[in-house]
Amino acid sequence: MKIVSAQQMREIDRLASTQYQIPGLILMENAGLRVVEAVETALEGIDGEKRVLILAGRGNNGGDGLVAARHLLNSGVMVDTFLLGNPKELTPDATVNYSILEQLTERIYPLTEEEHLEQFVLALMNCDLVVDAIYGIGFRGQMPSLEARIAGMINRTAKPVVAVDIPSGVEADTGQVNGEAIRATWTVTLALPKPGFFCRSGADLTGMLTVGDISIPRPLLEDERLQYNLITEEMIRPFFAARQPDTHKGSYGHVLAIGGSVGMTGAVAMTCSAALRSGAGLVTAAVPESLLSLVELHLVEVMTRPLAETADKTVAPEAFLAIEDLLEAVSVCVIGPGMGRYRDALYTIEALLERVKTPVVIDADGLNALADNISVLKQRQTPVVLTPHPGEMARLTGLRVEEIQSDRVEIARRFAGEWGVTLVLKGHHTLVAGSNGDVFLNITGNPGMATGGSGDVLCGVISGFIAQGIEPQTAAAAGVYVHGKAGDIVRQSKGERGLAALDLVGAIPDILRDFETI
Repeated sequence: MKIVSAQQMREIDRLASTQYQIPGLILMENAGLRVVEAVETALEGIDGEKRVLILAGRGNNGGDGLVAARHLLNSGVMVDTFLLGNPKELTPDATVNYSILEQLTERIYPLTEEEHLEQFVLALMNCDLVVDAIYGIGFRGQMPSLEARIAGMINRTAKPVVAVDIPSGVEADTGQVNGEAIRATWTVTLALPKPGFFCRSGADLTGMLTVGDISIPRPLLEDERLQYNLITEEMIRPFFAARQPDTHKGSYGHVLAIGGSVGMTGAVAMTCSAALRSGAGLVTAAVPESLLSLVELHLVEVMTRPLAETADKTVAPEAFLAIEDLLEAVSVCVIGPGMGRYRDALYTIEALLERVKTPVVIDADGLNALADNISVLKQRQTPVVLTPHPGEMARLTGLRVEEIQSDRVEIARRFAGEWGVTLVLKGHHTLVAGSNGDVFLNITGNPGMATGGSGDVLCGVISGFIAQGIEPQTAAAAGVYVHGKAGDIVRQSKGERGLAALDLVGAIPDILRDFETI
């Protein structure tokens, strides 16, 4: 599913009207109906005993709210509608719906600092649900004092809120909030999701997200020029068809994982386990020779290769000779899990990128070493996937973590384009940015996954998918989705506090099995 900016959505609306001759009133009517459906779900049915408060702005978002008010009234719901502003300032389509509503009810009030404020407070206290149709995706900056005051009142009552298209006060493109914003319980976004639902404060204020079909023609919604995408099961399932009978372990690729150091052998072990459980036919762990026995205790099904080591039991520069011998036989190479932060790590990464012809996934300490000479990415001959968390991304870019987090999507997109890599920027709503400008946002996962080893598992899932022949950018998108879904499955049985990284590995096979059988 595509994700669109406010400007892109306006262009889609315009083309629906000019190219397909769909009147704006029809789009508004459909939007209002989708809101009514959300209200009905939220209230577990609608009848004469339910009371709904609708706040409508002067734009088309307010018009959507006015349509919803009409249909709720016709269903017997007691509706109080408050218009923030002068009715004479409504958009043409909203004016039509205001005129209709005026004929159906007297409970529609212009709301100002001087007029109907007490009536609003009373309606707010007595309602079962609030519909927020004040501002839509065109909102920027800070809400005026009255709207900000109203938003604060709504938030303090903790009444359930259905937001129309986007919670008022949230900027659609960035999720930025300047001052007050309404906290939605549900958001009914129209036609396609917006980036702000997954970034900054918007991610916390959106609530449960529903995408409402308002009859925009499908070719407009699937335009390949729209480069932001929401990762869905429907998108990745086709890559996991049932296996053909006449195959063998070599048919499903070979993952080579390079890493491990004193106290960190578990990282490379979890990467290897995740790669196996993700379907890789063969996995080899290459670790400092004195640590080999520790790794072998945990990885019965994984092949191992001892590497020359430094005095500190990290991978030595001369170990690359042994690594190079393995490269011809592998489908993907992972470097970094548990590798340790030390001066010579960069040599191994540089040598690998200069010589390897298979895709490379760089994670954890491999990223920290790469930050010392990121220009080596320009010398490579093969696709590269980087999997930083915000701190590692800060080291790669020279930016502060706060800067990264304030504009995750755009910073990731620019970085991936500049360095020609697939970038997996981990965090709340992990995103994947491709070198071609495509961005994929993930909504699976939960806070219980903020635990040691979770990133190592993700690295293994992505590499396991690449080994099976999935193109690296697609493998990364599928990997973050499956990784997050595994976390959601584990949460159901163990909760968030008790979730551990190896629990994720155990949940992966069930997810992939369901992909095969659907």
